[in-house]
Amino acid sequence: MIFEENNANLIDKNNKPLCSLSLDLDNQWSYMKTHGDSGWEEFPSYLDILIPYLLDILEKLKLKITFFIVGQDAAIEKNKDYLRQLVEKGHEVGNHSFHHEPWLHLFTKERIKKEVSETENQIQRVVGQRPIGFRGPGFSLCRNLLEVLIENSYTYDCSTLPTYLGPAARMYYFWTANFTQEEKKERKDTFGKLKDGLRSVKAYQWRLDNGKRLLEIPVTTIPIIKTPFHLSYLVWLSRFSELLMSFYLNMAIFLCKATATEPSFLIHPTDIIGGDQVPELAFFPGMDLTGEQKALIFSKVLRKLSEH
Repeated sequence: MIFEENNANLIDKNNKPLCSLSLDLDNQWSYMKTHGDSGWEEFPSYLDILIPYLLDILEKLKLKITFFIVGQDAAIEKNKDYLRQLVEKGHEVGNHSFHHEPWLHLFTKERIKKEVSETENQIQRVVGQRPIGFRGPGFSLCRNLLEVLIENSYTYDCSTLPTYLGPAARMYYFWTANFTQEEKKERKDTFGKLKDGLRSVKAYQWRLDNGKRLLEIPVTTIPIIKTPFHLSYLVWLSRFSELLMSFYLNMAIFLCKATATEPSFLIHPTDIIGGDQVPELAFFPGMDLTGEQKALIFSKVLRKLSEH
């Protein structure tokens, strides 16, 4: 399997640089599961809080984004009306796997196929739109997954995060989570490897041995230095200093423009909702901020990106 960089031109017809926005619609239970907390099997949800709240913010900002939906959430009847609102408001939906397990890349091809197909079927059943894009939970990616996406006629994948910080993120993850040694072994490659920092920050085409191709749209990291600047990192920096957050974002924008990189900007639910809205996720970084504080940060960041 090889890839060809810079084959994908995302410049619009007016030759303006584009910034794509996406949100991984990870639910409360998936964070609890990833953290190793009990009770996740009951699938506690904050979609009833998050989706109306977020759609209101996006409407005020006049933005349309891509929501990557977890299949398990689409399969639960109480979530149906909330998920349907995403398409009714003109947003795109994508596939984020069925069980949201960041070790997806360790599965057999048949198991990956089931994860992708079951999610695809549930999303289409609930919202009436077939997903054409995929993002692996925890940026999990492997050859089998790419083959399955091509076989299922997907247009693009968004599972890569080109950064050298994956091992450091994994160390923090293990340090703060409630895992046994066996569970840590199962999750040993979660969040990627050091060599992932060598991946391109620009869109490119995967080309498999059979000649089939698939567009890859990486979650953009800062060109050259390869550190992430998606919203989770900016929210975290804002807790120390909004000036520091603004400097970091401005540096990211400058280097994207200098290298002709059109950013794919990632959002997570915990970047939008605060600890006052979902106190059960107090363990998650940034949940000491309120939803109102995060909404202000989100609006500030998106306005800054839109200026460019």
